[in-house]
Amino acid sequence: MNLIQLENVRKQFGNFTAVDDISFSIEKSCIYGLLGPNGAGKTTTLRMIMDIIAPDSGKITFSENRQIRNFLDRIGYLPEERGLYRKMKVRDVVLFIAELKGMRKSDAMVEIEKWIVQMQLNEWIDKRVDQLSKGMAQKIQFITTVIHNPELIILDEPFSGLDPINMTLLKDMMLELRDNGATIIFSTHVMEQVEKLCDSICLIHQGSILLEGELRTIKQRFGKSSVEIEYIGSIDPIRDSQWIQDCNDFGQYAEIKLKTPEDYRPFLRELVDKKVDVTRFELMEPTLHDIFVRSVEAHGGTVPDVE
Repeated sequence: MNLIQLENVRKQFGNFTAVDDISFSIEKSCIYGLLGPNGAGKTTTLRMIMDIIAPDSGKITFSENRQIRNFLDRIGYLPEERGLYRKMKVRDVVLFIAELKGMRKSDAMVEIEKWIVQMQLNEWIDKRVDQLSKGMAQKIQFITTVIHNPELIILDEPFSGLDPINMTLLKDMMLELRDNGATIIFSTHVMEQVEKLCDSICLIHQGSILLEGELRTIKQRFGKSSVEIEYIGSIDPIRDSQWIQDCNDFGQYAEIKLKTPEDYRPFLRELVDKKVDVTRFELMEPTLHDIFVRSVEAHGGTVPDVE
């Protein structure tokens, strides 16, 4: 069952079209990746979902035909631009936001203690926010986003400022929340994060949708056009192969992008014919970055910088 559905949603600011006639739906209890380069229209889309700004046309509906104004307390939002009351203590600021979301103080205090332990912040609970590092403050803001057990969680660049250990911790929390029934919209321009976490994606470029649907299905649609090989000696005999589009050689390991998914058979025969001593040959699915680049180029666009 879908939790959210957008139908032909459009938003302009003056003569600039930020979101151009987009439609997609998000199932309950999934992690949905809203991705694209900076300026693609992701944040504008999120703000329309939360009724911060209204679409110029189209409609946004929630399950059971709920109106957004009756659904706001069931949303947790972590914005890209962070904002905590810097002079307040950690416990007080989380409690304040929990009560704004309609929680009773006694219930909120129980949840605060639970989340502080889970996010490994015990020794910081009575510190002021302005005494925290950027990563610590980011974890506190995540707690304020989920403290009221929201039905929909919107995370805009949630890993910004976190070190690898805390990125893993936050990732585990996201998966646990999904498994417990929450729906998560994860907005980012970092393709690798989406690839590892999301069930479905919506790839936006210049306000329009290039790709949308289940991540696994999208990757299968693009086929396996990359090969990883391990070898002994040299791959010089095949560097100019007619089947290779690009080769990234690391010495005894190489990542090779073929011109088409069907080229792996003749390329493998060429490796054998030219006596390249291959110890491993593995077909790889395209990365989301590769899919994004190919999709933009297919629409005649210029590929922006994305990670």
